[in-house]
Amino acid sequence: MKNIISKRLFVPEIKFHLLIILVLSIIVLHYDLIIGIISLAVLAGLAVYNFKTARRRVKQWTEYIEDISENVEWATKNAVLTVPMPLVVTDEEGSIVWYNPRFLELFDDRDMLDESIQQLIPKIDIQRLVSNKDGNDVLDISLKDKQYQVVCCPMEIDRGKGMVKKLMMFYWRDITEYHQLKLKYAMQRPVVCFIQIDNYDEVMANTDEADRPSVIAETDRRIGQLAGQVESSWVKYEKDKYILVFESKFLKQIEERKFDILDSVRDISLGNRINVTLSIGVGTGADNPAQASEFALSAIELALGRGGDQAVVKNGQKLSFYGGKTRAVEKRTKVKSRVIAHALRELIEHSHRVLIMGHDMPDLDSLGSALGIYRGVVSLGKEAYIVLEESNAAIHNLVDRVVDDKEYGNPFISPQQAMEIIDGYTLLVVVDTHRPSFTQYPELLDVVERIVVLDHHRRGTETIEQATLSYIEPYASSTSELVTEILQYISDKVQLKPVEAEGLLAGIMVDTKNFAFKTGVRTFEAASYLRRAGADPTVAMQLFQDDLQTFITRAELVKQAKLIGNDIAIAISKEEPKKASLVVAQVADSLVKIKGINASFVLSPLGDGVIISGRSLGKINVQVILEKLGGGGHLTVAGAQLADITLEEAEDKVRQAIKEYLEEEEGK
Repeated sequence: MKNIISKRLFVPEIKFHLLIILVLSIIVLHYDLIIGIISLAVLAGLAVYNFKTARRRVKQWTEYIEDISENVEWATKNAVLTVPMPLVVTDEEGSIVWYNPRFLELFDDRDMLDESIQQLIPKIDIQRLVSNKDGNDVLDISLKDKQYQVVCCPMEIDRGKGMVKKLMMFYWRDITEYHQLKLKYAMQRPVVCFIQIDNYDEVMANTDEADRPSVIAETDRRIGQLAGQVESSWVKYEKDKYILVFESKFLKQIEERKFDILDSVRDISLGNRINVTLSIGVGTGADNPAQASEFALSAIELALGRGGDQAVVKNGQKLSFYGGKTRAVEKRTKVKSRVIAHALRELIEHSHRVLIMGHDMPDLDSLGSALGIYRGVVSLGKEAYIVLEESNAAIHNLVDRVVDDKEYGNPFISPQQAMEIIDGYTLLVVVDTHRPSFTQYPELLDVVERIVVLDHHRRGTETIEQATLSYIEPYASSTSELVTEILQYISDKVQLKPVEAEGLLAGIMVDTKNFAFKTGVRTFEAASYLRRAGADPTVAMQLFQDDLQTFITRAELVKQAKLIGNDIAIAISKEEPKKASLVVAQVADSLVKIKGINASFVLSPLGDGVIISGRSLGKINVQVILEKLGGGGHLTVAGAQLADITLEEAEDKVRQAIKEYLEEEEGK
């Protein structure tokens, strides 16, 4: 057969040669009749021979093609039947029309003709596969302790007369060994863990000198015990800092135990009058140890920024939080405030103007702290403006006082006006939030080169990454407290006007519920400074006085509150009340004052969404609950806003978040 191919390919085409011979024979015939006739006779013989040879070659080639087709068809059928992988063919409805013996073995030789493949393997969505016009689909399917990569190939069979039948062929490739190898590799990837005693100085200051070595030794022992459990190499590289490196297969064990090392160290009682608390940052899912270390550093910064006594696991872009059950420990020293004040002064002095922006729907803490920064900037001889889209019920009393003060001047500008005056020497100070999406006008963050963030909320997954200077202290009662401390160090020339001092004091009073919640020594020191600066507590209280209708609305919501379990109250406003943000916060505060109530959640419509306010006495962490809904705050005070959602859907989400939190607490 190979010779036939060779002849077919390489025998020269002689029709052109015969034509030349014909022309030459005619010429010879013209000069010599006999030789010409002989030449024509030979030519005729050659033509007959060429014709017969050509026909024979065509026949042989046709037979060869038919033979090849038969062989290919037989080989294809034989390959489909004997291929060492399961194959199954279904129609476009998913009914099985054919399968090979290998596929039969997967299901214990059970007859499966006309059965639905989707019922056998629910992961196979036949409708989606049929409608897919992008070509083959690849699915990963687990079956009988084995892992398969299933390739789905759509086919069309022409039945003639324009009729086409669609079929689906599934190739099952056993990738169990590859999957196990991949899993083993994932389990052996390096995990970097940074641990820091986040209240070391406070613990040592409140422990007798004779007991300090015992406290530190016991802390080291328990951290070393953790390292032994996860087969980790570990080093204590500073008096209060540790690093552990271990395989990722052990991380799941620690997560399942909810990082019980936090509770273990907190229980140390060897003469220390303050509990030892840890901040833990874990980096995993990295491409290399260096990147894992970066993840871990980012995680521990987040843990510290959220108040400490918790663990943060950073797996790529995913963040998981554990712990955070205690209040942030108040720091008695003001060293950091002084350092931040000096750094802020340097930034202000190298700027032409300063813009100050709070969060969306500003409250008295946001506006009060903005007024404080405004006075500090003006005292340094620089232009300052407060970016305010519009006033609201929570701040209109303070805004009116500022605007009506003839000596003060109007410091407020709209976001659009702010955009027009920005240049390369503009400084933006963001107060009372560190989340870009929560600011008055997020677009400003994209055009200003230098940004300062001052906030007291626990850090969440969203933060202003490009900040030149960031001061986020969850221990503080309010941002107004932080700003009050900064003003004492930023310049000796700062002379607060009464309206500014009262705005700052009102901000502290609102966030502490008149010094009842989250109030420390430094909170009273800040209030004392503001009192000396001319703040009148009675006037400050009048800034957040309610009208009669607001009081009645609040009373109605408290009246219709319901219990979840025995100690969690939930109240829902069916209609959006006037001063919605203020009302829900006040109702939540009122509910936790009722005996037996440890936490409260209040929901109200707000525009196209729902606003949620949560309060707690400390036993229940409302921040963790509302973080599940995209909110944030503190252990005892938190809030969230849900967009494009009905009140009923929001209530379901809150109840589900509470249920998940309680289940997590029971599992600890």
